[in-house]
Amino acid sequence: MSDAKQIIEALGIKAKAASRNMRMIETRIKDEALKIAAGLFRSEMTEILAANALDMKAADENNLEAALKDRLALNPERVEAMAQGLEEIAALADPVGAISDLVYRPSGIQVGHMRVPLGVIGIIYESRPNVTADAAALCLKSGNAAILRGGSEAIHSNRAIAIILRRALSEAGVPEDAVQLIDQTDRALVGALLAAEDYVDVIIPRGGKSLVARVSADAKVPVIKHLDGICHVYIDAAADADMAVNIALNAKTHRYGVCNAMETLLVHETSACLLPRIVADLQAKGVEVRGCEKTRIACDGLQVNVASDEDWATEYLAPVLSIRVVASLDAAMDHIAQYSSSHTETIVTADYAAGQRFLREVDSASVMWNASTRFADGFEYGLGAEIGISTDRLHVRGPVGLEGLTTQKWIVLGHGEVRS
Repeated sequence: MSDAKQIIEALGIKAKAASRNMRMIETRIKDEALKIAAGLFRSEMTEILAANALDMKAADENNLEAALKDRLALNPERVEAMAQGLEEIAALADPVGAISDLVYRPSGIQVGHMRVPLGVIGIIYESRPNVTADAAALCLKSGNAAILRGGSEAIHSNRAIAIILRRALSEAGVPEDAVQLIDQTDRALVGALLAAEDYVDVIIPRGGKSLVARVSADAKVPVIKHLDGICHVYIDAAADADMAVNIALNAKTHRYGVCNAMETLLVHETSACLLPRIVADLQAKGVEVRGCEKTRIACDGLQVNVASDEDWATEYLAPVLSIRVVASLDAAMDHIAQYSSSHTETIVTADYAAGQRFLREVDSASVMWNASTRFADGFEYGLGAEIGISTDRLHVRGPVGLEGLTTQKWIVLGHGEVRS
């Protein structure tokens, strides 16, 4: 562990120095670095794909699961998508230095907020080499330094991508150490990074539940994360029938293995007449339905398996859905309060009072009214890009974009005032 600690300390010292310099880098220079990197991804594509081929060969030898190999694989289209992603981030507004809420006080001073970078961000992720480019670009544009730790299965790909990113930084006049990759696969290095509170200001895990749980349990550094995506759609008594069916189907079947997919459907007992239609449509798409007793009675003649207490607390990430019939809006919100992971919840209703109560009282990162949970996404929210989703209450909640990678400090503008 001592060797791991020394390696992380060496990276941390460089990152801390780079983060101070990043505060002085103008937006146009950061954007130029991103554009240079995009061009290098295209011109050096052969080298990136050759490095990825080494990772894919090792994946075959180690019998890596097909889904993981798909995330790991790069091809010309995926490398081009990485390049375009950098260009899109370059086109986003820079939050750093923005001043807000500036007001005069009776003393004559002006008081307000200025948005500033977080500092050094450690990002721990699995499988996807594109995260190396995405995470570095978001940290760069928001004025932060990044220490990246990708999965061991992608080590060759990540090294090739990091070399290009650092080359682009150098050519643009940005400190190279603003992007550093932990290019060794020793697992002890993760533990050392999580404990590097003198050098790292925040950790962001991107990966499966086990990774996020480990980071959350072991980190001595603040963490931005979400563990589960147990999302709910509640069909109220005053829901429009067609709207309710369309939202329920989209929220569940648009994509299964994503954190903003619906995992539990709650239906007011007076809207239970919609269940046979919804369940039949779900089953036509290959979704297994598990329901409470009232759901099974309402869907007589359709195959609905018995839902257990464990089902209500499960993020399936698969074509499986649990359904519960409830007696009231309060009962729906009670269920959500007990079982939700505080990610995203939706109410479908034409009742203004019910919609307002749901928005106000449901305590999740994203709360919606008459919209699919699948909209809980940085791009859909107008952030342009996101580094992940946060279900924490501090410091950022929901999709984390450029602004989420910054914080605010108080600024005071005076004219020689002194306090009497």
